[in-house]
Amino acid sequence: MITDSMINKEELSQCPVCKAISKENMDYLFHNMKFRVSKYNKGDIIARQGDICKHLYLLVKGAVATEMITESGGVLSIENIKAVRPLASAFLFAENNRFPVDVTATEESTVITIAKEEVIILFQKDAKFLESYIRYNSDKTQFLSNKLQMVTIKTIRGKLANYLLEQLAKCHSISPAINTFYMDKNQTELSKYFGVTRPALARILGELQQEEVILADRNKITILNRQALQNLLG
Repeated sequence: MITDSMINKEELSQCPVCKAISKENMDYLFHNMKFRVSKYNKGDIIARQGDICKHLYLLVKGAVATEMITESGGVLSIENIKAVRPLASAFLFAENNRFPVDVTATEESTVITIAKEEVIILFQKDAKFLESYIRYNSDKTQFLSNKLQMVTIKTIRGKLANYLLEQLAKCHSISPAINTFYMDKNQTELSKYFGVTRPALARILGELQQEEVILADRNKITILNRQALQNLLG
């Protein structure tokens, strides 16, 4: 057992499942709780696809990449996660409670693991923690649903169109007049995210620019014809 004094409660308060907990209640919740603090170097495997998930993993420092091995043997990039975030929290209480992805540290990282039984005690102690946990996993389900939609799109043009429209939607949530944005992934990261080769992705980007659907300057994208992108989803 590691004492709760080793938990940085300021870091934990930034975690989506803990942010609703008051500082005073944080002390109460984590007092005498059993958990483990593990440190990882860049490139270390934190969890492998298929491992049984018996603990709540909280990434409190660093960043990780999550990847899935497809049936064809390819590697599909799912998400890059920066601290402070839970890892695979939705699978802790699943009947098939196995990690759906490989989790790899992309920089020096620190992970707190809390046993499932301890998490249940936390639920019983604080309804706000339970509510935040459920809300976070519901939002995560929506993210995975969007990811699944992207995976089912067969063509690279369709995958890219779907991604660009998602990025545009984020801009329009700020202002409908914004049609220019910076992609949150470079071409190497994006090709891995799509499960395609970088040259193939670069070719499609070039084609869309020649067709005056987009204007691309490195990671800076301007949408010139939104309807044309939407047509690629069909």
